[in-house]
Amino acid sequence: PLPIMNLSKRARTTSPGDTAPADDTLQYTFASRQTASAIPKYVIPNNGEPAAVAAQLIRDERMLDRNPRMNLASFVTTWMEPECEALIKEALNVNFVDMEQYPSCTEIQNRCVAILADLYHAEDLGAKAVGTGAIGSSEAIMLCTLSMKMKWQQRMRAAGKDPSGLKPNLIMGHNVQVCWEKATRYFEIEDRFVHLEEGKYTLTPADVAPLVDENTIGVAVILGSTYNGEFDDIAGVAKELDALQERTGLDVPMHVDAASGGFIAPFSYPDLVWDFKIPRVVSINVSGHKYGLVYPGLGWAIWRNAEALAESLVFHTNYLGSDQPSITLNFSKGASAIIAQYYMLVRLGRDGYTRIMANLRIVADHFEQALVRMGHFKILSKKVGVPLVAFSLTDHPLGHKRMYDEFQLSDKLKESGWVLPAYTMAPNAEHVKLLRAVIREDMSRALMDHLIDDIKRAIEYLDHHLSITPKQLQEYEADVIEGLVKKPPFGRRLAPSKSFKGVC
Repeated sequence: PLPIMNLSKRARTTSPGDTAPADDTLQYTFASRQTASAIPKYVIPNNGEPAAVAAQLIRDERMLDRNPRMNLASFVTTWMEPECEALIKEALNVNFVDMEQYPSCTEIQNRCVAILADLYHAEDLGAKAVGTGAIGSSEAIMLCTLSMKMKWQQRMRAAGKDPSGLKPNLIMGHNVQVCWEKATRYFEIEDRFVHLEEGKYTLTPADVAPLVDENTIGVAVILGSTYNGEFDDIAGVAKELDALQERTGLDVPMHVDAASGGFIAPFSYPDLVWDFKIPRVVSINVSGHKYGLVYPGLGWAIWRNAEALAESLVFHTNYLGSDQPSITLNFSKGASAIIAQYYMLVRLGRDGYTRIMANLRIVADHFEQALVRMGHFKILSKKVGVPLVAFSLTDHPLGHKRMYDEFQLSDKLKESGWVLPAYTMAPNAEHVKLLRAVIREDMSRALMDHLIDDIKRAIEYLDHHLSITPKQLQEYEADVIEGLVKKPPFGRRLAPSKSFKGVC
């Protein structure tokens, strides 16, 4: 007969007081002790964690983030081909600044600069093209602003004036992105803003001349406003500055912030005059990670010619093994984004970019027409501009009094996964509320139709719960209704009545 097993003598792997295994030989992610412990937040832990566990815990942290493709607040690229993603991965450990060791990356950047210089009709072309890659348009704008300030200082010294005792200024519309305000604050430049007003959301030529004086380092114009995608009248501003120079002798340069529009205008509006075709334009910035169709982390600064770039902006170092010129605010940076940009330029060519931009305009027009048919919205974006749709609520088509606004509609759409930002216009048009949907490469018409259906459902819900019909308006005193309107937040639920009758 088989011997009777003494279970009391079975080997223990844990002591009686243990709540978890004494070792991790099981190697199963959710059987590890780390998944039952608090994740380190403010102090580096004494002991590390298995790779699979660490990765899972971080994925768990990110689970509630929005889907990037449904984030229509962002202009930044959210989809690339797997072939390009493979190139990005291969270059993740390459430090672009080490030109001696990674000469192909420098050559690739120079090719991108030359291609963009040609696309924007610069004077110095090919190997002589002047420009640099940047972390984004913000860094590119900082560099171009510094160059304009340094060139102004040179002009003052040439005129026998000490620039250190003068206050340089920069003219721009209040439709600029916040990086322009950073540039003027960081580099001690007076910002002279052209204020907006309802119905006029860009800088116009007539606004510029009254703000110019001998300390004006330049005028910044926008090819694609963040607020509604509209282009400034860049050629018109240049003509106004030409006329000003004839009257006063003041020669004021222009910089074009083409962060959003720089990869749109050449393909969608090839006859539009906005770039180096205008002699007064000395520099242009553009975001590769927006409509250049590259993942986040890439901008470009392009100058008309070598003379337009302040020499003192260029630094030379040799401590990586050779003389290496640098026109950047930072030093080390990855090479992946620059390689990805070159891939997109080679992969798509002029024809490919033209087709994609045409598709985006078709989808944007489809969305705009659907909003108009709903009868609840006014369109604030323009046909010529960035492919986005900016819109605001109108008076209710049935005469209802809305107890909700664009912000409540934005919140309601988030329940379906969509991010459409609600915001107010820049000074002096802050009373204008609007929403914006940026149409990117990966927004197909089929996906857009889902958004349209969700907007319809959101409006129906808000109308049912947060609006007052004409009949109800007749039943209640007007002062009571006005009191409700002025008491935020509009959507807060009232406490249930004690005399409630019905199914709870």
